[in-house]
Amino acid sequence: MSDPLSDVLRLVSAHSVVSGGLVAGGAWAMAFPAVGTINFFGILRGECWLIDQDRPPQRIGAGDIFLRSAHRQLILCSDLDTTPVDLYTVVADKKNGLSHIGQGDEFFMLGGKVALDAAAGKLLLDALPATLRIPASSPHAAGMQWLLRQIVHEQTSALPGTQAASSQLAHLLFIQILRAYLEQAGPEAAGWLRAASDRRLAPVLGLLHAEPGRAWQLGELAAAAGMSRASFAAYFKAVAGVAPLRYLAQWRMRLAERALRGEAVTLAVLAQRLGYGSESAFSNAFKRVTGMAPKHYRHAAQSGV
Repeated sequence: MSDPLSDVLRLVSAHSVVSGGLVAGGAWAMAFPAVGTINFFGILRGECWLIDQDRPPQRIGAGDIFLRSAHRQLILCSDLDTTPVDLYTVVADKKNGLSHIGQGDEFFMLGGKVALDAAAGKLLLDALPATLRIPASSPHAAGMQWLLRQIVHEQTSALPGTQAASSQLAHLLFIQILRAYLEQAGPEAAGWLRAASDRRLAPVLGLLHAEPGRAWQLGELAAAAGMSRASFAAYFKAVAGVAPLRYLAQWRMRLAERALRGEAVTLAVLAQRLGYGSESAFSNAFKRVTGMAPKHYRHAAQSGV
């Protein structure tokens, strides 16, 4: 059976890299500019304030992990009265993967970022909260700290394959952050990411992802979840945010977009692969979901529009 989260990470071409470490001490403050990428950070030593837009400042420290995914500024500081220095100013003097701010080394943090496919990445970005904190008290924190220490070891050892090993460890850390988030996410986090971790719905998503071209019936999917049709339909929509067959239609279109961007496949073959009886039926479905005819989408993708 397919693993829905792994499927999506492949679809959006998620690739994690280590962006570097930050050593700080004394009075300091650093502003992370608004970006449209996913960044994650782990604190290995010390503590500081985290100032997130429209939220009260919160104290974070060693063992805490946080992630951001939105176009919003974030500030880390030793005290709330210090004027922040822009991130890019701080990292301009990076040496051996480390940036320094302030006087001293009481604080040490390691950061990473997730590169995504420019077109498909929105699927993951939209599923995540703007900012997310995994506290040191979380059951996942110990494993994440081990990964952080291993990354530090790789970065300082200069062993063969260090870059590849660091990226693999960073990606595993990102997946652990997603898992921790899914365990603590409430009903407000309705969407495919929450559905992928739901014990009843994950097997259903696995079936849909494994055979997206099959003419799935609601009763089959309800049986896979061990629920009645009515209960399943209501539960799926509450958790995933859309009805089951609507989810299937959207997933098919995400697969179609990837194929149109990267494969020399005809629309007729793609229609058959994704369960549509004709090229016109597929084209109509694609336009209904994406707002663009598949031929126009392929042309735009190939021309870089």
